[in-house]
Amino acid sequence: MFREFRQWFDPHEVRETGDTPDYRFSLANERTFLAWLRTALALTGGGLAVAQFVDTPKAPYLRTVVAVVLLVLGAVCAIRAVDHWIRCERAMRSGADLPAQRFPAVLALVVGAGALGLIVLVLAGGLSR
Repeated sequence: MFREFRQWFDPHEVRETGDTPDYRFSLANERTFLAWLRTALALTGGGLAVAQFVDTPKAPYLRTVVAVVLLVLGAVCAIRAVDHWIRCERAMRSGADLPAQRFPAVLALVVGAGALGLIVLVLAGGLSR
């Protein structure tokens, strides 16, 4: 575990693994990593926006819960991006299959469920002044 964590910060160690893949695959892996970081930033920005601008006088705890959930999702997404990037890079260099991932499906379900919950709250008047 520590070796994998250390590789997040030492790309030279990753480059010593296996053979150098076609640079297009490494660049595609990097673009995927950056897309996950954009998602993490969007979730974090959404959490900060909720914390600062949403007023819920009928349920004062609701703003905090939604903001914290979005901020945690953003943090998890950023950490997962780094982990997945390094695992894919290692797999490409060693000629192994790319690692399977459930995270995108889980994230989509959590965000979808959260959106449906917020729709219900808006329709019920829980987020109105």
